[in-house]
Amino acid sequence: MSPTHEEVTEQLIRLIDIRLLDPLEILVAGHDAIDPLRAVIRDRARSWATTIVSGDDRAAVSVVMRAIATLYPGDGSFNPPLDWWRSPFGQAVARRVGHPTAESVSYAVAGAMLGITRQGVHDLASRDKLARHPEGGVRSASVRARLLREGTRRV
Repeated sequence: MSPTHEEVTEQLIRLIDIRLLDPLEILVAGHDAIDPLRAVIRDRARSWATTIVSGDDRAAVSVVMRAIATLYPGDGSFNPPLDWWRSPFGQAVARRVGHPTAESVSYAVAGAMLGITRQGVHDLASRDKLARHPEGGVRSASVRARLLREGTRRV
């Protein structure tokens, strides 16, 4: 089941609060200027969630990539914990982009993205229902394609 617009909105608001606004509020010692930013973020998060969940592919990819680059900065590649893929934003990213920075993903990551076990991913790959990557794992694009097929079970 695809995440709803409301679920993605609420997760984006929580992430932005925790990762950006709360630290900024601490830095400026609780200055009143942060409250208007929270209102702006709430409005913008609704727009971003709409684009991610139901906008055109190009716009969705743009929003996803900006959000991930901003909320998960780092020198290495984007490598969230497996549970992240089960969150509303993670599910939306998997459906709209696949893995945003990797051509291939491990069986464990593919399983998290699909809501199945590693063994389930292995079985799908063995039956050519998921494309293996020559360097190991499965192709992120094949995981995304499977998610987009009607009837794929989500946990």
